[in-house]
Parts: sequence; C-alpha cells; structure tokens
Amino acid sequence: MCGSEQKVILHLLDIPPAMTRLEGLEMELVDAAFPLLTGVVATSDLEVACRNVDIAVLVGGFPRGPGMERKDLMAKNAPIFGPQGAMLEKVASKDVKILVVANPANTNAWLVSQGAPNIPKANITAMTRLDHNRAVGQLAALAQVDHNVVKDVIIWGNHSATQYPDVNHGTIGGRPILEILSDTKLREANFIKVVQQRGKAVIEKRGASSALSAGHSACDHVRNWLLGTPGDSWVSMGVFSDGNSYDIPEGLVYSFPVRCRNGKWERVEGLPINAESRKLMDATAQELVEEQQDAMHVLSP
Repeated sequence: MCGSEQKVILHLLDIPPAMTRLEGLEMELVDAAFPLLTGVVATSDLEVACRNVDIAVLVGGFPRGPGMERKDLMAKNAPIFGPQGAMLEKVASKDVKILVVANPANTNAWLVSQGAPNIPKANITAMTRLDHNRAVGQLAALAQVDHNVVKDVIIWGNHSATQYPDVNHGTIGGRPILEILSDTKLREANFIKVVQQRGKAVIEKRGASSALSAGHSACDHVRNWLLGTPGDSWVSMGVFSDGNSYDIPEGLVYSFPVRCRNGKWERVEGLPINAESRKLMDATAQELVEEQQDAMHVLSP
C-alpha cells in the first residue's frame, strides 16, 4: 500500500468483544514474517490506535440493515466517526491521511471532518476506488482486453447505487472507450447498473460484503495518494467539493476524477459534461445532500 520499500507498523482497532480474535490476527501477522511489517499494535483503545499514525483507514462502521431508514443509519455512525476524527486530530500525525471505507463512506467521511475541524479537509477522503476498479473490470471483460489498458473511467458522486460510472472520457488501449464499445453495447450489458449494484451482487453470492476487492482497492487508493497516479491518467476518489468543480455543492464528499502528485490530490478540471451525465451527476449529489442533512440532524437535533 505504501510502496515496495516502505516499512510499516500496523495499529489495529476493534471493539472489546472482538479482542481475542484480533489478538489471533496479530499472531498470524507476526508468523507471516512480512518483510515490511516492523510492528503490530492490537487494541480496543481508540487513543492507542490513533497515536502517531500517518495513515488511517476506517473500515468499521454500522451497516444498514433491512428496513433501516437513512437517518437511523446516521444515528448509528455519528458516534463512531465523529470521535475517531476527534482522536485523530488529537494524537495522530499532523499530516495524517484518512480514508473512510465503511458505508455510507462519503457521509461518514464528512462526520470525521466534523469531529476533526483542524485536520485539512484535503486529508479526509472516502473510497470510491472499489467502484472505479469494478468499472475497469467490467469494461475489460466486455472488450476482452487486459484491465491495464483501460484508463480514465470516472466514478462521480456517492459510493451507493446512485453513483455514476462515466466512460465518456476513458480509453481502451489509447482509443476512446466509446469507439471500442458502442453506447448500444454498454446499454445492452447494463454497464452502469452492473457497477452500481455490484456490491449487492457480491453479498448475494458470498453471503457477506466485499472483502478482497475492497481491501485491494483501499491499497490502490492510498498507494496512488502517496506515490502518485501514473503519467497523465486519473483515478476516482471521494473528496470534499469546493463548490466550483462541476457545479457540485460545496462541502459534499463527492467522487471526482483526481490526479495525485507528491502526496496530494487535485481534481481533473474542465472535462466536458453532456446532458445525460449532468442529470446523473446531479442525482447522486442530491442523495449526498440528503444524507448530510440527516447526519446534521443527528449531530444537532
């Protein structure tokens, strides 16, 4: 995740009832003798877990259950992510980089920022790289090519079923995706819906949410953030909107195309947006507005 030579110390946090299993995981990490792993801290103490960390990957949240309203989900997650943000602000590295994986990832990242007003918002991100990688995988399969030649797809918006997987600016082997795969073929393959619903489809098959692909995507997200995106290509990251880029309301954690250099990300600006894309981008933004309003109500009833 941090490069092929960067040694790391893992701080692993879990709730007290899970500590015995976490200690078993710690034993396995030691037994594996990973060449870059120089230490493991396994704890249920939030302050111990956050102390001096340079990268925080927040994977533990309260999942949405059957019949649960969004406001109920926010009420469960606010007491998790606000305090984690506050503790990271208090004891983590001053330049800590935060990736929120647990759903609803975008709004949970916003909750982190509410607990950590002094951590730069550019240092708080949500993971839409899993959706980005899913889109790449689907396109590679449809075009019958290696996934490495699929470049510059975009996930706009929320890590949810409203996200918009956009192929209008992407390429396959250097050629526009829509020259290789016609719009008709993509529609016949239900490309957008397949990517939007992929997490649900995995749960139906596995009986559990994505694990391998989510972990791999978290590594991809952080690696590009730290070490850069290759060449002139971009990836998708959930980041705070400044209100100026693509007419997305300020303050939303919204997935944009970004390029990374020297440990920082920057949005890819000025891409032409057609009418259909505009409609889909606005729809996922509206969902995020409503999620944030529900979260605000939880914080200030």
